[in-house]
Amino acid sequence: MKKIFLKVMLLTLVLCVMTTTLAFADSTYTVQSGDTMSKIAARNSLTVTQLMSANPSVKNASLIYVGQKLTIPSTKMVTYTVKSGDTMSGIAKRFEISYSELLKANSNIKNPSMIYVGQKIMIPDTNSLASYEQQVFELVNKERVARGLATFKYNNDLAYCARMKSQDMINKKYFAHESPTYGSPFEMMEKFGLRFSAAGENIAYGQKTAAEVMNAWMNSAGHKANILSSAYTTIGVGVAKAANGTLYWTQQFMNPY
Repeated sequence: MKKIFLKVMLLTLVLCVMTTTLAFADSTYTVQSGDTMSKIAARNSLTVTQLMSANPSVKNASLIYVGQKLTIPSTKMVTYTVKSGDTMSGIAKRFEISYSELLKANSNIKNPSMIYVGQKIMIPDTNSLASYEQQVFELVNKERVARGLATFKYNNDLAYCARMKSQDMINKKYFAHESPTYGSPFEMMEKFGLRFSAAGENIAYGQKTAAEVMNAWMNSAGHKANILSSAYTTIGVGVAKAANGTLYWTQQFMNPY
């Protein structure tokens, strides 16, 4: 049985819990004899355009060489057509991805401030992540109902904040409540325009399904306390996937003003 080591951190207004740190690995592929960009793309369920977008140093898809290192996008992409009034930051928020991840998926765009109507933007496909988030939300409320507690409301803005926390942990290679980008969970929520009288956060990594991460949280006193707390009325769930396929999970809770 896999052992899980937990550390517990007490923050103002709420008990927050975290697990150990881990090593990260880049998702790279070394070109072999006989490889072509189209073959590599097909093996990874990508288009050549998506693969080229992830490898801006490759100027000609026909000129790759044995031993060359290629980045394999960790998620599939969907195409979005820019509309009047769109900005890159607005598009990122609409699709609940970080601005930096959107820029990385569109490395051919040299000036993000100069996008135009009709332009095609590559969006990392987050449908599977949204499904995980919805499943966690439903499992949380199932646990609460079983104990006669009021169900949580789902807040899309809080969910976006939670998704960005998960992505930030991947981008900055850390695992903690304190973010080098946003500060504490409370500071981060405030930076995302959220106002609350009580707030909290659960984080996890490595679990492959919503049921698995919920089982881990419910078997940890601190995580469980947040999930069953009467101090909160609202929840947001955010999941992000690292280049090596590892899922990072964040639950954020609050009682809004």
